[in-house]
Amino acid sequence: MASAAEQLAANLNFGAFSKATELKQRIWFTIGALIVFRLMTFVPLPGIDAAAFKTLFDKQSQGVLGMVNMFSGGGLQRMSIVALNIMPYITSSIIVQLLTSLSPSLAALKKEGASGTKKINQYTRMGTVGLALLQGYGIARGLESARGGVVIDPGFFTFEFPVMVTLLGGTMFLMWLGEQITARGIGNGSSLIIFTGIVASLPHALAGMFELGKSGEMSPIVILAVLVLIAAVIVGIVFMERAQRKVTIQYPKRQEGNKQFQGDTSHMPLKLNTAGVIPPIFASSLLLMPLSVANFAGANAPPWLAFITTHFQHGKFGYMLGYILLIVFFCFFYTAVVFNPEETADNLKKHGGFIPGIRPGARTAEYLDFVLTRITVIGAAYLATICLIPEILTSQAKLPGYLGGTSLLIVVSVTMDTIAQLHGHLMAHQYEGLIKKSKLRGAKSGRGAK
Repeated sequence: MASAAEQLAANLNFGAFSKATELKQRIWFTIGALIVFRLMTFVPLPGIDAAAFKTLFDKQSQGVLGMVNMFSGGGLQRMSIVALNIMPYITSSIIVQLLTSLSPSLAALKKEGASGTKKINQYTRMGTVGLALLQGYGIARGLESARGGVVIDPGFFTFEFPVMVTLLGGTMFLMWLGEQITARGIGNGSSLIIFTGIVASLPHALAGMFELGKSGEMSPIVILAVLVLIAAVIVGIVFMERAQRKVTIQYPKRQEGNKQFQGDTSHMPLKLNTAGVIPPIFASSLLLMPLSVANFAGANAPPWLAFITTHFQHGKFGYMLGYILLIVFFCFFYTAVVFNPEETADNLKKHGGFIPGIRPGARTAEYLDFVLTRITVIGAAYLATICLIPEILTSQAKLPGYLGGTSLLIVVSVTMDTIAQLHGHLMAHQYEGLIKKSKLRGAKSGRGAK
């Protein structure tokens, strides 16, 4: 006989939206917040000649600037107040998480619970401020150094300082907006902001690809192959994101009072890609921002920036190698952050659970670490393949970066996570309805008995 949870899952449908008032409010809040983000991408920075900047951007749009523009939702192309998007926040999160794993004091702070997490979040915000100011200064200097008179009135107080403050304000506002979406809306706010920027750019990318076919620069066979590849990548992402390694957990018989409970068997699901979409985002954020500053600086760039521009441009071997290495590193690093084998083994031991054939305690932790390492190798290879193959084809076929593996991975993963949250809210709403009905029936039967 099916359990109540299975019955609910089977009967779950979107018709329940009409009765789920709180869920509708969350959805409308999320949509409204994302509309605000899109409107902000059309507010330009002060002191920039729009026509001159458009000429500069068009020359570099097929390179790294196109990728940065993808993450900013077109904000970089229009040099808006949110041109940095939330990339400084993501980079700051990387640094703080690295320090947490290396510093005993920060690791102890993380174990303090809500208070420790609050302090770590404060450190992340402080790092976001510093990185946004630094990146804003780099962009301002790059624009001043660019040819074509992009900046109307160069100077620190007339242009550089206002640009730094404006970009900082835009980044901090998006960070706050993402936190509000996470708390009062549906899905992860930061991921949804990046997702919205990519989705908004996809129609333009597809139109550009068909324009290449119309002008004869790309054959119809290549266009068809690209569309088939996109579909295959999406199917592969869905399959791998749902793949799990189930570890069997056995609970022994137990005696509570006069009642004896039989032993139970359950499974601990370990996702093949525990890190999710974080490694490609982290890798992209670390690679793209120095490259964007180098592109803006152009011929006036210092030697080290010129070296980066030459060897680490989008589509070059250095960029591909660095991208793969960063993805693999962050796969293992973020998996180690979100899953602690020792802590999991201790929790199993406290509740009387054990893995058949494995001793509780240290041996269980070693086994979980062994299993997690093996599946993380597969997950890292999957992410590197998904992100690298489209990147190679995109650079060879001169397609927009929006059609790359990173963008598709983010779009599909965020969509799956958001739908899962929607289902969770709907299931909770149906449970509440069943509980209210059962209480009402119980009250009526009680009155009838009287």
